Amino acid sequence: MSGTSAAVLGFAAMLLLIAARMPVGLSMLVVGSAGYAYLAGWGPFLAYMKTNPYYQFANYTLSVIPLFILMGAFAERSGLSTALFRAASAFIGHLRGGLAMAVIAACTAFGAICGSSVATTATFARTSLPELRRYRYDPGLATGTIAVGGTLGILIPPSVILVVYAITTEQNIAKLFMAAFVPGILAAISYCIVIALVVRRHPERAPAHDKASARDRVESVKLVWPILLVAFVVVGGIYGGVFTPTEGAAVGAIAMFVVGVAQRKLGWRAMKESVIQTAETSGMIFIILLGSEIFSAFLGLSQLPTAAAEWVTSLGLPPYAVIVSLLVFYILLGAVMDELAMILLTLPLFFPIVQALDFGMFPDDVAIWFGILVLIVVGIGLTAPPIGLNVFVVSAIAKDVPITSIYRGVLPFLVADVVRLALCVAFPGLSLVLVRWLT
Repeated sequence: MSGTSAAVLGFAAMLLLIAARMPVGLSMLVVGSAGYAYLAGWGPFLAYMKTNPYYQFANYTLSVIPLFILMGAFAERSGLSTALFRAASAFIGHLRGGLAMAVIAACTAFGAICGSSVATTATFARTSLPELRRYRYDPGLATGTIAVGGTLGILIPPSVILVVYAITTEQNIAKLFMAAFVPGILAAISYCIVIALVVRRHPERAPAHDKASARDRVESVKLVWPILLVAFVVVGGIYGGVFTPTEGAAVGAIAMFVVGVAQRKLGWRAMKESVIQTAETSGMIFIILLGSEIFSAFLGLSQLPTAAAEWVTSLGLPPYAVIVSLLVFYILLGAVMDELAMILLTLPLFFPIVQALDFGMFPDDVAIWFGILVLIVVGIGLTAPPIGLNVFVVSAIAKDVPITSIYRGVLPFLVADVVRLALCVAFPGLSLVLVRWLT
């Protein structure tokens, strides 16, 4: 059996294992190990396993993942997510649809210190849904807004997904964070526009409420200024080159810890829960990373990525037609698969194809641009049917709302996501403007 045939068979076997509910990381590990041993022999495979996994996890850059997760866990358990929502609602909540827009605004700010979509979704489902219900918001609009707002946890840097992409493709994390900022802000703005259009057509879905007093607004700002300051220091420090993303994550985690303790909202139990959550989430990510590394080594031995890149370029298709095809595949795959596993599974095959195409840009610019496009389609996959992980998270908390109602609430936002994706494909400068300006 040729290497290419072995790789294709390996893909099929891995998908069958995933369908049989074997954990994704373990599926990639099992198939990658068997494939590597088949192509190179057990001796070289054992020699590979003796050194490569150690050097992979001894990588200093990987420490940024648990640090960002810990920062978000401290923020969540300090009650700062609730404060963000109340501050946003104090300023725009009196508008028709304003509370839903406040959810988007709060998710945007929280995303600057969290880096996880699921964590952002779960946090605001618990903190904002009772308030949306109290003001008689349509259940579909309320839950749909929270589900898409949660995607801002990865769209607004720092983002765990971008860290993994950077490590996998050997790109600069800080530049990817810069590139994600403009598309992330565009996402928040487009979601607010969607809410405004929906409530204009169906005013009964979002009743208005009384305008907050100036005193209430001042009090709400007093509660959120620490989290905004931490986000500014972390993101601004990384963009400004004051410290690396890993150092920024450490600064952010310590700062959030100090803020929580100073406000007497982060006790021993909350600290313990934050550390346990960080360990569990990081362990899950690292297992997937290990499986992906071994599976990628198997694919490298098979020469499938190189053969696929040569085949695609030989077709003579326009580069943008290829990129659109890959993004459509990502959207379809993201609707049925976990986002982290999806990008780690596909990047070893897709990234060489993209790098082989001529977009009239430097290779590093293409790599960063493609990373942002992948990030956007990952966000779409988090809310698109039939899986939509964020939808399931909201459904688990809002148990009285049918999941079909949540999907109906999400659909208008998906239209905005597709429009934003098209803009970022057509105009790479949207993703690269800050990278070129700040570096």
